[in-house]
Amino acid sequence: MGTRLPRSRRRVGSASAGTELARVLLRVSLGSTMVAHGVKHGRSLEGTAGWFEAIGFREPELQARLSWLVEVGAGSALIAGVATPAAASAVIGTMGVAAVTVHRENGFFVTNEGHEYVLALAIASAATAALGGGRFSVDRLLRRDRQLSGAGAALIAVAGGLAGAAVQLKMFWRRPDR
Repeated sequence: MGTRLPRSRRRVGSASAGTELARVLLRVSLGSTMVAHGVKHGRSLEGTAGWFEAIGFREPELQARLSWLVEVGAGSALIAGVATPAAASAVIGTMGVAAVTVHRENGFFVTNEGHEYVLALAIASAATAALGGGRFSVDRLLRRDRQLSGAGAALIAVAGGLAGAAVQLKMFWRRPDR
């Protein structure tokens, strides 16, 4: 009889148990962060709309509703591992808009309202797209997890997110007078 691999080296499907755990932890932490942001926006749509208007968005009520919907929807999809690259793309786009409209001019560190946090969420989203939903995801259950994964999935998620952010900014945002 052969030797048995130590528990840390056993394979689960096509990835190690550690990789599967990393996928779940990344999806759940990123997804729950986005859901929390969306719920915060949704609890006070009027206040959120006022904030969007103050930072230079036209149609602030629409922006408030869309931020609530996209953040809760993309976050929930990430948690469940549904359409993982598309959900990651939505987060990347949201973070791109936030970086340009709120954080870019404040430098890097989040303690100064810089772009550190939104950049970290966007990069984590690209990594999530590359890793895919994994064994414990709806994508796997539906056998969609191998249709788009790896570097191609990350590239599409980043390009789609940044393109979506660019369109939203072009259509709805202008730099407010200071």
